[in-house]
Amino acid sequence: MTVTATALNPDAPLLIERDGAVVVLRFNRPKALNAVDVPMAQAFLQAAWGLASDSSVRAIVLCGAGKGFMAGGDLATLSANPRQAAAELIGPLHEALTVLAGIDAPLVAQVHGVAAGAGLSLMLQADFAIAAEGTRFNMAYVNIGASCDVGASWSLPRLIGLRRALEFAMLGETMDSAQALQLGLLNRIVPAAELETQAMAFAQQLAKGPTVALGRMRRLMRESFGRDLPAQLAAEAAAFVHCAQTDDFREGIDAFFTKRTALFSGR
Repeated sequence: MTVTATALNPDAPLLIERDGAVVVLRFNRPKALNAVDVPMAQAFLQAAWGLASDSSVRAIVLCGAGKGFMAGGDLATLSANPRQAAAELIGPLHEALTVLAGIDAPLVAQVHGVAAGAGLSLMLQADFAIAAEGTRFNMAYVNIGASCDVGASWSLPRLIGLRRALEFAMLGETMDSAQALQLGLLNRIVPAAELETQAMAFAQQLAKGPTVALGRMRRLMRESFGRDLPAQLAAEAAAFVHCAQTDDFREGIDAFFTKRTALFSGR
């Protein structure tokens, strides 16, 4: 795996690593369980814009350094000047998620230890979530008298339904990995020692796919809740026509007729 200039500073709040067409964004405040402060939020936004402008990136992994994925927003930052700090934290995070939602490369959350507050919300925004055995999940916002952010109110009801989402969010109770898998918050649970290897293998499999088609697919499904059936059918037709003009579509058709495995380029 190669690293970018950002990752050459071991104290950078976000480490950016690359393995072929897969980019890993590693939240890097391990002494604070990767709680988001303003520098981390800004670094995440800068990374999102960089990924959006790089068509060679075909899958993205979100993960955390140290003992956990992310414990949420940095409470020391928030307590000093709540109104200003909330804006400085939430603004870049929300913009970053908007940028990442518009790209073709799918997002994989590689989760261990704890995912709470903004950390859980970030995990929910990923297209896929793979967690280590023993990982704990908590919305946490109500425990500090706050409502949720980072898209949790959008993604959580879509994943587990409204009543379960309200219960999980409003009671502030901790969920284990088995419960999270059963409810649909996770795709897979793996042994902790195998988490990074399996998450990267999963991302590499996605990165070998037809990236443009994957991008259209992720947006079709995410946007389907806001459309009626005729509108969704029209969106599907437009996406298919777009994909049919790509190199990957031609490769897929040729591979089918020549009875070989398609080698997609992401174009």
